[in-house]
Amino acid sequence: MKFKKYLGLVLVVFFLLSSFSPALAGERLKLSTTTSTENSGLLYVLLPPFEKMFNLKVDVVPVGTGKALKLAENGDVDVTMVHARSLEDKFVVEGYGVNRRDVMYNDFVIIGPGSDPAGIKKAKTAAEAFKLIAGKRAVFVSRADRSGTNVKELTIWKAAGINPSGRWYLESGKGMGAVLTMADEKRAYTMTDRATYLSFIGGKKISLPVLFERDHVLFNPYGIIAVNPARHSHVNYVKAMALIGWVTSQEGQKIIKEFGKEKFGRPLFIPVAVPDPQ
Repeated sequence: MKFKKYLGLVLVVFFLLSSFSPALAGERLKLSTTTSTENSGLLYVLLPPFEKMFNLKVDVVPVGTGKALKLAENGDVDVTMVHARSLEDKFVVEGYGVNRRDVMYNDFVIIGPGSDPAGIKKAKTAAEAFKLIAGKRAVFVSRADRSGTNVKELTIWKAAGINPSGRWYLESGKGMGAVLTMADEKRAYTMTDRATYLSFIGGKKISLPVLFERDHVLFNPYGIIAVNPARHSHVNYVKAMALIGWVTSQEGQKIIKEFGKEKFGRPLFIPVAVPDPQ
């Protein structure tokens, strides 16, 4: 029932915007989002059809999830798409965002030098892999930027009972692409979302292999949230809802489902907004 009600709202928004598209010429929508959706190239294929349909431009601000939510909290953007569920729920509960929708997921992987000096290939859990890295004082590059990746990384360190610090633990404060490059140059370990990793390894920008994967704690869901117009009356709420409707529509979800297949032989993200009858 909720889905039907929501779908009806989205269709109304689509109809209204389509009917008055000439009036929207030259208008802009601000989207803050995680660097993984930009570094992977997904936004370059997902947004243009939406921009053409509604005759507007989406200004993308790619930062870590923490910063993306902060921009939304301040009313500096109209909508945000991020990947740290605990922070997203807090953002909504505190009244900064409304109408959160699940969009897609992939997973995190731990990469490092092929020689694997910490021996994490034999680890059974991500926390055990981190214990082995810390035990060997093997160089680990952290984003350290309150991004969704950083939030997940810190959760795993906590599960391992370790407060990482010292010369072996490098806090970069940079985005995923920069961290991958840094880890590759230093032949260090790091944790990355699979989409950005496949984009970089496929583009021969890095050579570090995946050494640990498939732990359930490495699940990486993405959500999209409109900034609450009751808190920031200047935001483009209607267009934000139109974008939410687009990325969770059958057409938007199909783009996500196909993205990466041709180049990498597999999709970089798995869409979840529209149930697959198969």
